[in-house]
Amino acid sequence: MPLGRVNSSGFVYPGIEYKFVSRMNPAIKLSLAASGIFLLTGLLSGILKYSRIMSSAEHRAPVYVDIAHRAALLYSFASLVIARLLEYSPYSVRVQFWAAAVPLAFFAITIAGYIAHGLKDDTDNIFRERNFTTTWYMYALILGEVGGFAIILWGFLSTQVFG
Repeated sequence: MPLGRVNSSGFVYPGIEYKFVSRMNPAIKLSLAASGIFLLTGLLSGILKYSRIMSSAEHRAPVYVDIAHRAALLYSFASLVIARLLEYSPYSVRVQFWAAAVPLAFFAITIAGYIAHGLKDDTDNIFRERNFTTTWYMYALILGEVGGFAIILWGFLSTQVFG
């Protein structure tokens, strides 16, 4: 007897095909995709971290390999929180998308920078030298991450807590 697909209530009916058409909010879709990419990056950077630990005389990975590994894992879960809070947003699809896209972009750029410094093993503290990254990029990151997330959180609070 052929097995059917799972229906929306979770039951399986033999021989019955179910077709699900779901239009996911683009901001939620972006957040979930980013979460998966960040998680995979965290797992892969863990392999790099292990490799560097095993090939080092001190059995330590470069500082920024370690930071990239941890940041990618943490950002993957932050992206899930963003996706979940967006489900209750009262804002337009466009506002939701950009409120999520800006912090997620900064998460991605930051992880990439950590990986680059880790692979080069060129520093143990990028803030030791004042440059564009340690000044203007950080100002933009603070504004983008905090501002984007504040919009998302306020949307949730205004519909679920205060509304």
